[in-house]
Amino acid sequence: MPTAPALRARSAMIVAQDPSVKRNGRVLLAKVDIPEEVLAPGPRGYRVHVIDYDASTRRHYRPGPPELDCARFEAAARNGLLDDPHLHALNAYAVVMRTLSRFEFALGRRVSWGFGGHQLVVAPHAFADANAFYSRQDQALLFGYFPGHSQGRGRSRKLVYTCLSHDIVAHETTHALVDGLRRRYSDPSSPDQAAFHEGFADIVALLSVFALPGVVEALLPAAPTRDGIPRGSIPLAEFTPRRLRETALFGLADQMGQELLQARGGALRQSARMKPDAGYLERREFEEPHRRGEVLVAAMMNVFLEVWAKRLKEGQGEGTPRCVERSRAAEEGAAVADSLLTSAIRALDYAPPVDLCFSDYLSALLTGDQEVRPDDSRYGLRERLLAGFAAYGICPSSRPSGGGTGTWAPAPPRLDYDRTHFESMQRDPDEVFRFLWENRKALGLYENAYSRVLSVRPCVRTSPDGFPLRETVSEYVQILGVRGEELKRHGIRKPPELDASQQVTIYGGGTLIFDERGRLKFHVAKPIQDFEAQSARLAYLEQHGELRKGSTASRRFSRLHRRRAGALGNFTSEEW
Repeated sequence: MPTAPALRARSAMIVAQDPSVKRNGRVLLAKVDIPEEVLAPGPRGYRVHVIDYDASTRRHYRPGPPELDCARFEAAARNGLLDDPHLHALNAYAVVMRTLSRFEFALGRRVSWGFGGHQLVVAPHAFADANAFYSRQDQALLFGYFPGHSQGRGRSRKLVYTCLSHDIVAHETTHALVDGLRRRYSDPSSPDQAAFHEGFADIVALLSVFALPGVVEALLPAAPTRDGIPRGSIPLAEFTPRRLRETALFGLADQMGQELLQARGGALRQSARMKPDAGYLERREFEEPHRRGEVLVAAMMNVFLEVWAKRLKEGQGEGTPRCVERSRAAEEGAAVADSLLTSAIRALDYAPPVDLCFSDYLSALLTGDQEVRPDDSRYGLRERLLAGFAAYGICPSSRPSGGGTGTWAPAPPRLDYDRTHFESMQRDPDEVFRFLWENRKALGLYENAYSRVLSVRPCVRTSPDGFPLRETVSEYVQILGVRGEELKRHGIRKPPELDASQQVTIYGGGTLIFDERGRLKFHVAKPIQDFEAQSARLAYLEQHGELRKGSTASRRFSRLHRRRAGALGNFTSEEW
């Protein structure tokens, strides 16, 4: 007998922001779609394994049933009973899977984690501390808990759980996903690359929240009751970028509890208040990764607010007063956030694999969006991205040959495809390396460096009109070991404190975007022969102590988040 096709998605209930964001006195929840799968207790699925072990108390919470019971979640929130560890596990699982599915939709393919396994471990109560971080070594997301300022029953301070914050869970999941897509973005390289992981994770977390219409509606200003204002409507005067920044972004930052602001360092509040200024990145205080990442967040979120305000004003009549229905305003904001989130994630495929700068990311963002959405008349997104990022001192890296639009220039027209095979080029790193080697001069490779193709990823991206865009994305890296005394011969300035006999590593690499016929569309390169950039990188590494013998890149995400949390002290051991 014929059977019904297997479901592709299921509904799950999550805490929409964190338990301090409430509507009518109740915790704000949201029902979201996540990939359908047969779960084991934990829950444990094909990509995520929740293991609820508390290293501080050495307690293992027994896994509950894997069913995602939305009604039970709603009842617990309605009664103020969100202290159930099993609900924490379900919430963390659902937010991680929602974030993973958003990446896979935007990129048009499966996305691997940054370690050898298929399942990411999620520990909802990993330790008693105001921190949460991704650990490549542990193949895990580790969430802490800590006493808050408010008192619970028995006058003891109520515990705050970072695993209940949508913002924090999505942020840490983004770290794990970017680590799988661009492993070398965690390498010490430049102020921008150090800041990108944090800034991009905040962008994904924020736009994920604003892509939920119920959350957006809760953050909008209350509808006035004066004469002339239809019930459930808000005057358009409330929907300027400045007013939206005050009510939506500032409202979100203000409603987040002070306890969770400690855990995430208050970056959301600070980036929301950053007015456009092209000089931020030149200031000394913005060399610190989290502060610098806030500039990227501020630029992206201000573009979001401008496009949202523009969409609400379009098509409105000239009545007095001009109003918009509250529900329509929320839906329009969620649609803009969803579109911008998709473009922001897709940009990773068009970015170089090493030594990323904010300007590189902007060119990648514009190029990826243009490839999938050539008609930008609805949002005018690319024009506003160019202007909005420039207001914060970020201009595209693309050369004028990109057409003045900020997109990457097309690949060189005369390349040799005679001895490469189309089918193999879509999946075989050896075949792509042959193409690279035979075109090494045209593509500007450095022949004396160790070269390796890291990945070959076929993609099927869906355009707004439903037509697929088929591409193959491949990344390669070049590595050259050089002693300090040899740097001058390569045209690279030697840092003063670097020993002549000490060896340093010079990196280069590029991203190759092939079309559906196997022809190269874009070559986004960071060549080893860019000696000015290599000199700047070594100077940055010396300034931050990365050239000292014995320095290590392990646990970088943990250290970054400890800096972010600042003066809390008493952190859990990094060797959990």
